[in-house]
Amino acid sequence: MNYQNKKAISLKEWNKLVQKAYGRIYNFQQQDGCRGRGIEHLSVPGIAEDYKNDSIPEEVNGPIMGVSFKAWLSRDPKQPIEGQEFDYERELWWERNFYPNLQMVANDLCKKKIMEAGEYIIEIDW
Repeated sequence: MNYQNKKAISLKEWNKLVQKAYGRIYNFQQQDGCRGRGIEHLSVPGIAEDYKNDSIPEEVNGPIMGVSFKAWLSRDPKQPIEGQEFDYERELWWERNFYPNLQMVANDLCKKKIMEAGEYIIEIDW
């Protein structure tokens, strides 16, 4: 029987790490239509397929989700979204629609020596 050790990181720890490293609103659980409880496997560094969108409609819970890593980094997280009345709308839009590919983030964190190379699981629970 073969065993492989993986580093476990909680959803809360992962979100804090990404938010601290980039100064951006981020919530992995809210992405891709909101993830259920479970685990996400992650090899760091790994093969990443960046999102092609450089912009998306400014619509909370809209059908278009995910933006290129470059677009995510270049937008000011304090910039209001179109028609925004409350701050939580901007935050939800970032969490649910305006986010980068997970592997792109992990690879960049590794490149910046914020995250060690290796095998990980993100424990999704809330």
